[in-house]
Amino acid sequence: MKDTTKLTGKLPPTPAEKILQPIQSFIKLETSGGILLMACTIIALAWANSPWAAAHSDLFKTPFTVGFGEFVLNKPLVLWINDGLMAIFFFLVGLEIKREIMMGELSSMRKAALPIAAAIGGMVVPALIYVAFNAGGDGAGGWGIPMATDIAFALGVLSMLGKRVPLALKIFLTALAIIDDIGAVLVIAFFYTAELSWTALGIGGAIFAVLVMLNRLGVRHTLVYLIPGIALWVAFLKSGVHATIAGILLAMTIPGRPRISGEQFISAGENILNAFRKFGKEHSGNQLTEDQQAAIHAMAVSCERAETPMHRLEHALHPWVIFFIVPVFVIANAGVALQNDFFAALSHPVSLGIIFGLFFGKQIGITLFSWVAVRSGLAELPASISWRQIYGASCLAGIGFTMSLFIAMLGFGESALLDVSKVGILAASLISGIAGWLALRSSKAVTE
Repeated sequence: MKDTTKLTGKLPPTPAEKILQPIQSFIKLETSGGILLMACTIIALAWANSPWAAAHSDLFKTPFTVGFGEFVLNKPLVLWINDGLMAIFFFLVGLEIKREIMMGELSSMRKAALPIAAAIGGMVVPALIYVAFNAGGDGAGGWGIPMATDIAFALGVLSMLGKRVPLALKIFLTALAIIDDIGAVLVIAFFYTAELSWTALGIGGAIFAVLVMLNRLGVRHTLVYLIPGIALWVAFLKSGVHATIAGILLAMTIPGRPRISGEQFISAGENILNAFRKFGKEHSGNQLTEDQQAAIHAMAVSCERAETPMHRLEHALHPWVIFFIVPVFVIANAGVALQNDFFAALSHPVSLGIIFGLFFGKQIGITLFSWVAVRSGLAELPASISWRQIYGASCLAGIGFTMSLFIAMLGFGESALLDVSKVGILAASLISGIAGWLALRSSKAVTE
């Protein structure tokens, strides 16, 4: 989220703002999401290894009922988090994917070639390494776990390095992670799906068609998409396809183009401001006149027409996802009892497949596929990025964490292999983060 203070001007803080200022300053930090996730991971691990570990299990297994009459959903709290709150997380991911495709680094093949090649390598090689450790074993189904990249953690570490890394590298890692997310969503949809209910899937398809029609009709009020969006989530929940996929599909239907162009917005804004000044000269009091209030309302309407619903939702949801939904997910799912055969879990083929896949697989896949794409002429390495920095970014991409945990739960359910996979994910993410930071810390500082 960009700071708009420079554009809007700074006012003396109110008493409430003085109290909230430290929290607001923390939220504005680029590293704050990663710091909070790290803190929540420590809390989850400490809780799972404390005398109150049973309270953690009891809390998140508490049944929670929503609905009335025959239309009732009764699930444990942990499933409301994993199927419900994480659908909002995937909805935000979908909005980010759509934005990048429409106007960002994925808007043209020339821009997208390098991160696409890197992301493919960063998914294929880790999966193959995992399969090499687990082919034919009980953990064979977890091959999708090391394919993931946690963008919040990775960018958090990158931001700690300041001007040592160029902006182009942050853009490269962001685009890579977004393509990675697309791959993870496809893997979840096609390979981590239970038995299908074609009736529920058909209903979901019909609801999605309605949402597409709303988009085509030019409906821009986001609340109009809410009720069909909830119905789409319920349909996918009952279909066997994981409910979070509904979040991605809903995001694709949210309008992403403005009603008016930049030039039209400037023209309307100038006319409104001129009218506001004129009405102000006709009135000497401190209070705004009705005509001035009308001008302010007209400016708000112009702003709404110039801003896309996609951007508005992304801006509104981002803090909720980063500072509430993902931390709650981590506290509910990242806890693992480390005192119970920790080293046995660490040396298990599942854990080793994840560690070697995320740490070595990401480095090999991203760096090698990027190099091949550039050498073959399919992609171009930005002038401000060195191969050492590409390698450092590939290390950071080994921080799987949130998405890896999510795929692990889909792959292993409540089996003993889930805790084993958590050990591997935590170890690989920690090693990858440190390795990436060290590799980029010694890279040449960038002057702007």
